Amino acid sequence: MEDYGVVVTGVSGRMGQMLARQVVAHERLHLCGALERTGHPWVGQDLGLAMGGAALGVMVSDDPLEAFARAHAVIDFTVPAATVAFAELAAQARVVHVIGTTGLSDDDLHKIALAARHSVVVRAGNMSLGVNLLTTVTRQVAAALDADWDIEIVEAHHNQKVDAPSGTALMLGEAAAEGRGVALADVSDRGRDGITGARKRGDIGFHAIRGGDIVGEHEVIFAAAGERIVLKHIASDRTLFARGALKAVLWGQGKGPGEYDMLDVLGLK
Repeated sequence: MEDYGVVVTGVSGRMGQMLARQVVAHERLHLCGALERTGHPWVGQDLGLAMGGAALGVMVSDDPLEAFARAHAVIDFTVPAATVAFAELAAQARVVHVIGTTGLSDDDLHKIALAARHSVVVRAGNMSLGVNLLTTVTRQVAAALDADWDIEIVEAHHNQKVDAPSGTALMLGEAAAEGRGVALADVSDRGRDGITGARKRGDIGFHAIRGGDIVGEHEVIFAAAGERIVLKHIASDRTLFARGALKAVLWGQGKGPGEYDMLDVLGLK
């Protein structure tokens, strides 16, 4: 059974360390590179020692091109500017690029799509099986109900999360909008404060909660006169996102260039 080399970017972060540990423990993957930004104190150190454990024999580097040249895949949960740069380099190296970065702009997404002409890109706002099932169900329910049913998406995360709404909330919003046959940009409502007036029929509302160490909670509410349908997913363990990313790495091997998501990986399309 073939073994695949994986590079983890942003390896000092909470998800980066989680991903690195999961790759090291995986029977079909090995950690062949660990990246951090230039000037980070971990650069030049053994990753295992930097994480406070035993040496792993993998040095933290700030040279993505050199690292990608030795890899089969890159797992990237960083920030938009870094992810766009990594996408271009991953395309040059023809390696699978698994992206869990959120907060990407339309311009960022365009650049990633260009990179996907030359390599496999698996990009998802959330890598968990449960959330991707929720996305599928949200699309189906939205398609079955008319605009008399208001749609509200509520998400909660830890107090260190820097973007809102979350990538998962936007993924759910896109699914709801697709079910209704509209563009999310035309119906998204994110700015309620003060005297806003009555809710506009057909809008999809977003609300973000930030506090403590909440891993991730997402709720899609369909509300009509006299009744509500509530779809909810609660993540209590961050490793589920890492496991999904590793599944995407294996799924992407041998696939043709293109941009895919976790619904492709999980066979839900």
